[in-house]
Amino acid sequence: MVLERLQQMASHLTGQTNRPHPFDPLSTEEIAAAVAIVGQSHPDVFFNTVTLWEPRKEQMMRYVASPENVPRPHRVADIVAIGRGSKVFDGTVDLDEGKIVTWDLTEGVQPLITMEDLQIVETVVRKDAKVIEQCGIVGIPPQDMHKVYCDPWTIGYDERFGSGVRLQQALMYYRPHIDDSQYTYPLDFCPIYNSDTQEIIHIDIPKVRRPLNTAPPTNYHAEAIKAAGGFRTDLKPINITQPEGVSFTVDGRTVKWQNWSCHIGFNYREGIVLSNVTFNDKGTVRPIFWRISLAEMVVPYGNPERPHHRKHAFDLGEYGGGYMTNSLSLGCDCKGAIHYLDAAFVSRNGDPQTIKNAICIHEEDAGILFKHTDFRDNSTTVTRARKLLISQIFTAANYEYCIYWILHQDGTIQLEIKLTGILNTYALNPGESAAPWGTEVYPGVNAHNHQHLFCLRVDPNIDGPNNTISIVDTVAADAPVGSEENFYGNAFYAKKTKVETMKDGMSDYDGASSRTWEMANEGKINAYSKKPVGYKLVSREVPKLLPKEGSLVWKRAGFARHAVHVTKYSDEQIHPAGRHVPQTSGEPSQGLPAWIAADPEGSLVNTDVVLWHTFGLTHFPAPEDYPVMPAEPMTVLLRPRGFFTENPAMDVPPSYSSTPSQVAAKKQGLTGVVDSLSRLAFGGAAEKGGSNDA
Repeated sequence: MVLERLQQMASHLTGQTNRPHPFDPLSTEEIAAAVAIVGQSHPDVFFNTVTLWEPRKEQMMRYVASPENVPRPHRVADIVAIGRGSKVFDGTVDLDEGKIVTWDLTEGVQPLITMEDLQIVETVVRKDAKVIEQCGIVGIPPQDMHKVYCDPWTIGYDERFGSGVRLQQALMYYRPHIDDSQYTYPLDFCPIYNSDTQEIIHIDIPKVRRPLNTAPPTNYHAEAIKAAGGFRTDLKPINITQPEGVSFTVDGRTVKWQNWSCHIGFNYREGIVLSNVTFNDKGTVRPIFWRISLAEMVVPYGNPERPHHRKHAFDLGEYGGGYMTNSLSLGCDCKGAIHYLDAAFVSRNGDPQTIKNAICIHEEDAGILFKHTDFRDNSTTVTRARKLLISQIFTAANYEYCIYWILHQDGTIQLEIKLTGILNTYALNPGESAAPWGTEVYPGVNAHNHQHLFCLRVDPNIDGPNNTISIVDTVAADAPVGSEENFYGNAFYAKKTKVETMKDGMSDYDGASSRTWEMANEGKINAYSKKPVGYKLVSREVPKLLPKEGSLVWKRAGFARHAVHVTKYSDEQIHPAGRHVPQTSGEPSQGLPAWIAADPEGSLVNTDVVLWHTFGLTHFPAPEDYPVMPAEPMTVLLRPRGFFTENPAMDVPPSYSSTPSQVAAKKQGLTGVVDSLSRLAFGGAAEKGGSNDA
């Protein structure tokens, strides 16, 4: 009877009039149904994740092409559960049929650490006798244990403990006052926490002890700034208004703006996922990307001393960019006319939970789109650009990552990431140098050198799924100066190297050659350029992975060994460091290295391919980064190259435009198309005959 009721519930959910799009994240009702179905057969497990098992690409492409004639893909839940003794189960539940499809015990892995897992550790740490003892050694009496805090991290990998037991490491801090930042008072020891038994099993203690910092607090919140002298008073308001409403529409989770259309997904791990990205090219809807996401990241720290070698967080694979996402606030995180989307997840006990306003969608002015002035007569056309931002912000312990997916009117897709928050800090003795592995950013506060390396997953669909990737370098002509073909020595061209097999699909960035990577459909030729239609990846913030080959980080973060990997498409290959990342040793390396090794001769020419791009920055901390870091941006562009036959933004209304004949006919004033703000800026009203508010 219970099973029948669950099947009826599942049938009701998927049989509604307003049925979810097959790419929509699971709703709270669907999560509850999946948990109930699992609970019938496996009542003793805790839930790590319950998320959408995305429809297989081939099936989904057929459905998108003809939804009236192709069966709608079933709603299926992808489940990770944890049993007693740190046992890990991977399963899928068909919500349409109300039944478990797969359920497997996965040996030798640990799934990601949830926010609930993290929040338990601090309570345990404060009560542990050995932790209290270590606090006393560095200068904290037992009665002040309520002032002791910790940032729980996954342990990364430690050969002493392996991966059979679910562990966390606790980075320890102290707050003299509840409103003080604990990062000014780092402690020098590191407890190891067993998540299964909820106890401290070991404490790493450094050879050189460093007592509690005695420097005065330095804080960043408003009350602290007021007490320190107050805020600057010379800022005037900037108001952003759209009195006629926004220029985009949202139908469920499909957004349409200008000529763009895409589905906005969201999951516990990648956060925002853009699917079925298309562009309306003068009435023809052309596919460009099937799926784009931020798939993984790693943050290796540069201090070789134990236990700092374990500090290389995979913030997506070990914690989840979706799980850590913020509820966004109007006027703070986003400004203007905003459309929000929520996110639904599962708790440890199986209860659905909602993060309100997890995704922000809004428009912004984007400066000049294009402009030209004819020097002969000052006839001018200037068009201002607008952009659509789809954003989320997630907090990974001390750091904030602001993720912006940006659609531009000229057919460009931009991923911008801003890093802010607080530096990860460590204790420093008076007179001790933080060099060479770090910087003293405040008295007694050592901020270690580190990198932030992100992996972008791009599934191109350039006028169809069969695409080819090429490495494009700017090179000088081989012919010497004085030769017939290069007499003056000034010739250069774009050299394209086609990526033909999986084993050849790894390449590094080369700033000297302005290297880009082109994704092209060789089956469709641009009418003007006579070259295959394509898009190119433009990325210039591409530091090399600094941990050496053979190091723990190098083995665990195989995706970061090269700027670009290209693989043959597989439905199962979503996570470039592997499905389960915590406590992996990297032997053998999971994710991209394993996939490539399994099929090194696999052809990548004119087929369904995926491009993986690792980019980021290397951070040598400075005092200006403390006590809170100003946002540091980085950006990646996906730009059309021979995809269109002209500038696709020609039909964007200009802010001002005048022709030579208009200028000749009317010497006084300015004529043409002028928006109201530009009219004020030019200091005069436009002529009635040529005005048109943009």
